[in-house]
Amino acid sequence: MVGDEVEAKIVPLDEALKSANRLGLDLVEISPNAEPPVCKVIDYKKFIYDQKKKQKAIKSKAQKVVIKELRFGPNTGEHDFNFKLKHAEKFLQDGAKVKAFVFFRGRTIIFKEQGEILLLKLAQALEKFGVVESMPKLEGKRMIMLIAPKKK
Repeated sequence: MVGDEVEAKIVPLDEALKSANRLGLDLVEISPNAEPPVCKVIDYKKFIYDQKKKQKAIKSKAQKVVIKELRFGPNTGEHDFNFKLKHAEKFLQDGAKVKAFVFFRGRTIIFKEQGEILLLKLAQALEKFGVVESMPKLEGKRMIMLIAPKKK
């Protein structure tokens, strides 16, 4: 009888436990929030194994988010900016998020406005490849901005 399809029916708990014991299987609560709670007479070890297998399959199909970082200084030159801009375009086209940040060393913290202008200029240049996820904000000695790729 093990493995045979059994018709679903509503039975009292003690009767379900007796039939599970008679078959040498376990009474497993599948959906406790349902009214009445849903239980099955199955092999519990196999049930757990199948659940883990399903979770693993779901996890393997999940899309992993890749974040690439670009580091700028507050006084980054035009050539360096364009060089890093090309890399950012490639990252966004490949489907990765870009985390651009301006790192302030020592007294360069007085150039906060220049750093923000630099990041906004980057965002404007990457407008057709990505969408700004978070605007530039200062966190300690870094001003950070996230850009996500546009959906295809």
